[in-house]
Amino acid sequence: MCLQVDLRYMNTPMPPATILLIKDDPAAGKNFRAVLGASGDSFDLEWVSSLSEGLERLAEGGIAAVLLDLMLPDSQGIQSFNELFAAAPDVPILILSTNEDETIAKQAVGRGAHDYLLPIHMDGYSLTRALRHAIAHTAIEDALFAEKERAIVILNSIGDAVLSTNISGGITYLNMVAEKLTGWSHAEAIGQPLTTVFRILDGSTRRTAPNPVEAAIKQNTTVGLSANCILVRRDGVESSIEDSSAPMRDKVGRVIGGVIVFHDVNAARAMPMQMAYSAQHDVVTNLPNRLLLDDRISQAIALARRNSRSVGVLFLDLDRFKYVNDSYGHAIGDKLLQSVAKRLLAGVRGSDTVSRQGGDEFVILLAEITCPEHAATLAKKLLLLAGAPYSLGGLEVNVTGSIGISVYPGDGEDAETLIKNADTAMYYAKGRGRNNFQCFKTEMTAKAVERQSIEDNLRRALERDEFSLHYQPIVNLGTGKISGAEALIRWRQPDRGLIPPSYFVPIAEKCRLILPIGRWVLGEACRQAREWQEAGLPFMRISVNVSAIEFRREGFVDGVRKILSETGLDARYLALELTEGVLMEDAEAAVSVLQELKRMGVQLAVDDFGTGYSSLSYLQQFPIDVLKIDQSFIHQIPGHSNDSAIVRAIIDMGKNLKQRVIAEGIEKEAQLAFLQTRNCAEGQGYLFSRPLPAGQFAHLLRSGIAEPVLQQMATRTSV
Repeated sequence: MCLQVDLRYMNTPMPPATILLIKDDPAAGKNFRAVLGASGDSFDLEWVSSLSEGLERLAEGGIAAVLLDLMLPDSQGIQSFNELFAAAPDVPILILSTNEDETIAKQAVGRGAHDYLLPIHMDGYSLTRALRHAIAHTAIEDALFAEKERAIVILNSIGDAVLSTNISGGITYLNMVAEKLTGWSHAEAIGQPLTTVFRILDGSTRRTAPNPVEAAIKQNTTVGLSANCILVRRDGVESSIEDSSAPMRDKVGRVIGGVIVFHDVNAARAMPMQMAYSAQHDVVTNLPNRLLLDDRISQAIALARRNSRSVGVLFLDLDRFKYVNDSYGHAIGDKLLQSVAKRLLAGVRGSDTVSRQGGDEFVILLAEITCPEHAATLAKKLLLLAGAPYSLGGLEVNVTGSIGISVYPGDGEDAETLIKNADTAMYYAKGRGRNNFQCFKTEMTAKAVERQSIEDNLRRALERDEFSLHYQPIVNLGTGKISGAEALIRWRQPDRGLIPPSYFVPIAEKCRLILPIGRWVLGEACRQAREWQEAGLPFMRISVNVSAIEFRREGFVDGVRKILSETGLDARYLALELTEGVLMEDAEAAVSVLQELKRMGVQLAVDDFGTGYSSLSYLQQFPIDVLKIDQSFIHQIPGHSNDSAIVRAIIDMGKNLKQRVIAEGIEKEAQLAFLQTRNCAEGQGYLFSRPLPAGQFAHLLRSGIAEPVLQQMATRTSV
């Protein structure tokens, strides 16, 4: 019999379904509707007479099954089915055939039709059963397809490889991870013997390992892979794998194949080693870090103790590294550190250790030296290596180093002490002009403790309100009137009393506390200047010193703008003082920042002018308003001819560049007279007034400069 029916669905209740009849017979619609209605099942029949109409109706959706006559006005034979099936492959199609056309009907079933019906099957029972079966069977197929797709997605999403075989050992499935690990695609592997696709070796003997799937099928139980198992990929690449194999059974429990689940353990086995390495090495330079260095110093000390030798520890800190990092970015900074590391490694013996402690600090362990002088000799060599120019990403970068040296046993008998003392000696090298080395001396410890104490107290000074500002007047040397003031920071520490700026400012710069301190100084100076103006005092300009770290900090200009806005001080009443060194370290970047400040209306001054190196071409590019002659030149005039000539030259240059010149450190009448003779615009110094607290300076603004000084100035001016 042609009609294939699954009896399980004969009595299964079915929701109302719309059946589309495509047949060129007006009476057919009525006949089929009558037959289906008499069956008692919930079928709604729709009838169309042509294939084109049928295709249009299918496109609208909602059709549960199609009854198709292959002989239609606009399509004949198997072509009718082909077009309909292409348009709706998910809708079951039953072919309405005559006995003469049964061959074509069978051909349609072979191409995807669900079944075909002969005239003898057109009674209510047979027709209803065929439709119910077609609809139910299609629903089951859809569900099975969805379940299969879901399983494939899951298997391809897991991290393990999955491979299955039939009872004969032929491959039936690989997921994507298995494809990657074996080197076989799913299409290529299907039907291949397991031993061809899944080649495994015993890692110890290099012999072919027992096949776990065969063992699982034979024993009808889960079997683990042998230890140290190696999978040989199709291209010969090997990887260590782990996991297990299990048998697959049918619904009655018979073994029909096997499945193996495995994963690459190369990465997992390498992870502990990598973690151990990473814990002991610096991520940027790949050098040993402090943890590994401590261990190596301890080993070196133990060996040196047995052999009556010495151990040297060199602590190297790069000079100007923060400037490079801030100016060119961390990428260039990292490249610089890597280049320094290579040079240091090239300069030491294989038995020595070069390590990075963090930042721009390196520690070099010299294992078993015969005398301390060997450490000093190497320090000289390393300074030359580190100080040579670096070519980094098209930039030429220049840095130098400062080195501190400690030697076992005299300077310490453990790693911590040796490193600490070498660090202390390095700070002394910094203090002596940088780009040199210093050997540790016992008296350095007390000074290092003092320095650390100052740093600790500095961190709390702002919140404890221990800072204050004093103000030294800047005087017009022609009129004797106060034209401005320089704000100078003072620190009164409760336990130590007044600490000079020359002592604590370098420490603040080293630990970058100068940033919050500098913000406080600028804010307080602007607030005080605005207060004097609101009080009606004859105050024109407040000058504030800016350190190199502040000037190079990203957002410096925005910070100045914010403080001016918060204090209400007009930008034209603020002058920022920077040294030649700050400006010339990166002149091109300095021009950009200075121009931004100038556009705001801030006045700009070069402080301590004449003590550094300035390119006159850059001086012309800088939007500078003021040149301040360093007091070291003023102290020597008028007696010292060279200094007198330098002062005259600076005053003349300032006039030519249309820059106001201020002389610092005027203490004697003869100095004042010389400057007035050369028409220097302004000056400041003890001759006029020492730096004063805000209250006393306000009184000075009201009273003016002391009368004897004014008379002296007036006399010189009239002459």
